[in-house]
Amino acid sequence: MSLTPTARCCGLAAAAALLIAGPAPAEPLPEADAIAEAVTPLVSPHDSRDYRVLTLENGLTALLVSDPDADKAAASMNVSVGSAQDPEDLAGLAHLLEHMLFLGTEPFPEADAYQGYISRHGGTHNAFVSTLDTNYFFDIDPEFLEGALDRFSQFFVSPLFNADQLESERNIVHSEYMARIRDDARRENDVLNQLLNPENPTTGFSVGSRETLADRPEGEPSLRERVIDFYQRHYDANVMHLTLVAPQPLDELESLVAERFAVIADRGLSAPRITEPLVLDDTLPQRVALQSVRDSRQLRLLFPVPDPIAEYRHKPADLIAHLLGHEGDGSLLAVLREAGWADGLSAGISRGDGHHALFSVNVSLTPAGAEARDAIEATLFAAIEQLREGGLEAWRYDEKASLAEQEFRFQQHGAPRQEAMRLSMNLSRFPVEDVQYAAYRMDGFVPERSEAYLDALTPDNLIRLYSAPDVESDETSPWFHAPWVEDRGEDRGEDRADGEHGGERGEARALTGLALPEPNPYIAEDLALRDTQDERPQRLVEEPAFDLWHMADATFNTPKVEWRFSLQHPDAASSARDAALARLLAGWLDDSLNEAFYPARLAGQHFEAYAHARGITLSFSGWRDRQERMMVRVLEQLQTGHMDEASIERVRYRLQREWRNAPQAALHRQAGRTLAEALVRPQWPSAALLEASRELTADDLRDYRDALMAELRLEAMAVGNLAADEAESLGRRVAEALAPTLEASAIPDLTPLRADADLPSLTPHTSREESVVLRYLQGPDRSLASQARLAVLGQLIDTPFYQRLRTEEQLGYVVNAGYSPMLDAPGLALLVQSPETDSAAIDARIDVFLDDFETTLAALDDETLAPYRQAVHDRLTQRDTSLAGRAGRLWQAMSFGDTEFDRRERLAERALAVDADELRELWPSLREAAVARVAFDPGDEPDDVLALAQHLEPLPD
Repeated sequence: MSLTPTARCCGLAAAAALLIAGPAPAEPLPEADAIAEAVTPLVSPHDSRDYRVLTLENGLTALLVSDPDADKAAASMNVSVGSAQDPEDLAGLAHLLEHMLFLGTEPFPEADAYQGYISRHGGTHNAFVSTLDTNYFFDIDPEFLEGALDRFSQFFVSPLFNADQLESERNIVHSEYMARIRDDARRENDVLNQLLNPENPTTGFSVGSRETLADRPEGEPSLRERVIDFYQRHYDANVMHLTLVAPQPLDELESLVAERFAVIADRGLSAPRITEPLVLDDTLPQRVALQSVRDSRQLRLLFPVPDPIAEYRHKPADLIAHLLGHEGDGSLLAVLREAGWADGLSAGISRGDGHHALFSVNVSLTPAGAEARDAIEATLFAAIEQLREGGLEAWRYDEKASLAEQEFRFQQHGAPRQEAMRLSMNLSRFPVEDVQYAAYRMDGFVPERSEAYLDALTPDNLIRLYSAPDVESDETSPWFHAPWVEDRGEDRGEDRADGEHGGERGEARALTGLALPEPNPYIAEDLALRDTQDERPQRLVEEPAFDLWHMADATFNTPKVEWRFSLQHPDAASSARDAALARLLAGWLDDSLNEAFYPARLAGQHFEAYAHARGITLSFSGWRDRQERMMVRVLEQLQTGHMDEASIERVRYRLQREWRNAPQAALHRQAGRTLAEALVRPQWPSAALLEASRELTADDLRDYRDALMAELRLEAMAVGNLAADEAESLGRRVAEALAPTLEASAIPDLTPLRADADLPSLTPHTSREESVVLRYLQGPDRSLASQARLAVLGQLIDTPFYQRLRTEEQLGYVVNAGYSPMLDAPGLALLVQSPETDSAAIDARIDVFLDDFETTLAALDDETLAPYRQAVHDRLTQRDTSLAGRAGRLWQAMSFGDTEFDRRERLAERALAVDADELRELWPSLREAAVARVAFDPGDEPDDVLALAQHLEPLPD
């Protein structure tokens, strides 16, 4: 059992009676009396933001981050209570409580008071429950932070636990469970929980369902009373950690926190400690196989170890994970890839509960690897033995520590909401001085501690999980119904690969060829910051077949550069076969350089090739220093690299696996993909790409490469800490190597199509067992005015649609509405995914909502509309929070023809000018003239979407 501190509160019945109408809010403390301590954490030398950590008198810890450049304010409250604290008879109670806190408080009793306020003022909100934590978070336009905190803080002071909403939220929790019941990761976790110690509270069912959250038997406290009791037993200021990230000064943020959060109850609690072992020694070793839903074969090798979080200053397990998870020459993955057994591998800590954890090695298998899992296990133990004999060396630790320090020195901060979430969780786990530094901190190599973790990686201390679609068994896991069985292994000496030697298990033999990595040759040395800053990209080269854009950028205080090279060809995606070949070529280029470039990735240099409708893009991201070395190597490989059959087959298998698994994807995502297949040209369905790929040969790929290299157009962009002359020199060298010949007019554009009355309802190709409706109201044209009107309408319709169809009518867990453009073609998407309500009934509910929304529009005035217009404006002009994000935005703008790089600003200004009369005038045509529909019910046959949409004409400009 979990050793949970006893709360200083009334008994269950008395507590429930006290809270029937919600607790009376405490009187606010004077601001000065509310704060017990204020300190400052360690931060990067290039971090110019101001920090302050407060400890309030009630025990709550708050981290304040004042960022004058932030265009959003964000908050995150991490409560150190999660599903591990669920009572044995109410699995999912922590999750249900999280839902209930959103549904009204004493000062703001309306169920949508919080959500509506956030949405009206350009914000977003959500929450999640994990085994150890519950995290609530939002962002909003900064001038409305005070009002948002007024509402948010009351979750933890005076929630109503609205009795009228309890049944609907239980239904929504159940819908969430049903939406994820075919998720392979959850199925695997469900099986793993059967192998772990049932007394460890992290092994329970965390989501909840109607069954586990059923009404209590007569004579027992009601479900609502149990929710209230859980809140009082576990929610307390001492286990809460709040982070604010906002442009306001620290003193102002401090006042906002002290006035609102100092009144949270201090019940004298502390974070629950889990002492029960995660694994019982006498149950090991264990090897089991389970059935996956997706066409995917995975092997996980898990070893019980102490949770290393308490040793974060030295990270003794990280060096082991680094060496076993290495992908360079001689690595475990390289040897398995060479044998044709694996196409991916990772290693690290999982399932940490503060005291216990699992060291995990995860291998993505090929079909041949699935038949050699005993030999793969033997090869892993050979790699572990190699580490024992000489891998745990101080220089390797020091190299890793140096790279971590380099990343911390030039740390880029994410969006305020992501920052707030990350920091609030760190605040609950690490000393306040290390909330920013903990992930990077490596104070020195302690060999005996690393050796202690290595000593745990033995055959007798192993849990092995194999998952594949062809595993069969009558025994199923209790909550996600995954068939599972003891895994007796597949290979017993036959079909040995050359170069194997004796291994640990039976006759299985480990592969040879393992080698430890050499010193990393890609570590950047020139980290000097250039102070040149451009307002927007400038065209450095304008030639018939080659354009080069450049923007010097020093705003992120990092000597990094983002490069993009688009190699374009007229027939890159003219057929499903050509589109499949483009993906195969990009995949082969990445795969063939994997071993060579893995050290570069460790050193902060990243390369990716990806296919698109115009060809393939080569993307380079990382330190300015030594980036050219990677570019030269990539061009050599692209133009003349040997295309061996094994590498091509490995990539083809990976792509085909992705396309075969497309029908298993989340149903709402499949609905969106089906809509795009109908309304954007060219766009090829996964089934067409899969079919086209079946007959492709190595010669076909070589011919495709030759055709692309012989006749292409090149567009390039560099954004980052790089001078114009350096960018032009390097860009011209790439162009000289590729020798482009085609003008822009030779390359076809992606074209959004107009939905018309002859477009029937579309049925996606899916194997899901739920229903979905996606109603798409398309704008009349692609003009800036239409985009602005639809964007404002999307902001206006978001919260009422969610409130009506999800919260009140309980149609399902996935319910949303909002602006959803196809390229630059505007539209509104209204989506409901339901485990129980069929598409016809969903359609009827959507129609009623739209009728009522028309009444709302009829009464709308410009004063009421103003905050929605402003929210659209602020979202469109939201600042970039990373160099990669800025480069991606500018690259996309250029691909859409926005070579002035001001389209979003013009659209934002146009949104501010939208008035209520414009929306009323637009609404009838949206509902009647340009509606596309995607719908599915279990058993429906998929449509040939391309055939049904082939008559559609381009949407006019």
